[in-house]
Amino acid sequence: MIPTVPADESGRLDALRNYAIVDTPPEAGFDEIAELAAQICGCPAALVSFVEASRQWIKAKYGLLPAELTECPREISICQVTICNNDILYAPDLINDQRFNTSPLVTGSLCLRFYCGVPLITHDGHALGTLCVVDFEPRELTFEQREALRRLSRQTMVHLELRRQLLRRNEMLLELEDARDRAVAEKAESDRLLLNILPPSIAAELKTRDRVQPRFFDSATVIFIDFAGFTRLVETMEPASVIDQLDLHFTKFDDIMANHRLEKLKTIGDAYLAVGGVPEPNRSHAIDASLAALQVLDHLTRLNRQREKLRLPAWQVRIGINTGPVIAGVVGKHKFTYDIWGNTVNIAQRVEAAGVPGRISIAESTWQHIKTRFEAEARGAVEVKHQGLVNMYYLNRIRPEFSSDSAGTMPNDRFWKANEKAG
Repeated sequence: MIPTVPADESGRLDALRNYAIVDTPPEAGFDEIAELAAQICGCPAALVSFVEASRQWIKAKYGLLPAELTECPREISICQVTICNNDILYAPDLINDQRFNTSPLVTGSLCLRFYCGVPLITHDGHALGTLCVVDFEPRELTFEQREALRRLSRQTMVHLELRRQLLRRNEMLLELEDARDRAVAEKAESDRLLLNILPPSIAAELKTRDRVQPRFFDSATVIFIDFAGFTRLVETMEPASVIDQLDLHFTKFDDIMANHRLEKLKTIGDAYLAVGGVPEPNRSHAIDASLAALQVLDHLTRLNRQREKLRLPAWQVRIGINTGPVIAGVVGKHKFTYDIWGNTVNIAQRVEAAGVPGRISIAESTWQHIKTRFEAEARGAVEVKHQGLVNMYYLNRIRPEFSSDSAGTMPNDRFWKANEKAG
């Protein structure tokens, strides 16, 4: 009985799949090998083919073979016998060879009469397919021709192995490119998240030096915002609704602060802290903070009009502003926080706490920086815990001559020109 299935068939098929050769387009290297095999053996046709579980698939062919011949069923294949022998199969006359004289390849329209094939064997001993020459007449090959065909089969395997390595190399390059793209995307996301919690210059310093040097700023303006009656307000609200409302307000505050060159530092419960003139020093931080405070109140005023129509309680804030020196830096190792310290911060919080809902309280230090452009009413000296008496004012609006709206919340062109003259 002629063996038609190698003993290591499962491993052989796995090895064939590993080379990713079946059903691939023609390649010049394999075509040239088939042509060279036919010329060496003096045969009219030659094939490079691979044997799958149910078929023999032809990768390259040369000579007098039908154009439509690309595969044949494995059960009639002569090459399936070759891969079982793991050695050259030489049949000078197929009609007189009992192994093949009833094969449709011999008795059918193709009329093969001569076959000589060499298995294509991997380093692991798996026969993947064959390099074979065929003729339509009986033929004899010399020993030298058969040995040349054997050597050519080994070169075919070298070519196949190089092809596999090249494919693997390309896959690795794609994997590296994907990994690089992921790394770039992850770095961009990391940078984006870092910029969400740190000012750009501070984030850059942290990435470059792995730490941030604390800095002293001799003049900055701190704005502290706190929702009045927050505990009572949220007692009747669902927790998710509380978070949604705070997120709505704080997101708006973020936009207002960014539009006025203020740096949002943090939120503590229902309190919001921001600073102007830090980390990039400027001379307009007191004016910037005052404009931002007016627009925060304007936002809440418009929002509360809608809430009143729906018979919902109003959201009211107290705002405190103070100007003076601060120290700024980054704290934390696993979760970074850019923060400020100093008496200026403490007074800003005390000024806010000493205010009333819906009003902006400012310390005298801030008023001296903004009094030429804004209107305020004096509150006199107010006792501040741990600070003694602090002169305070209620900031009401931008002066009419510098305002573009009747409420005095938006500056006009004259405001900015006056600001430029002031330096």
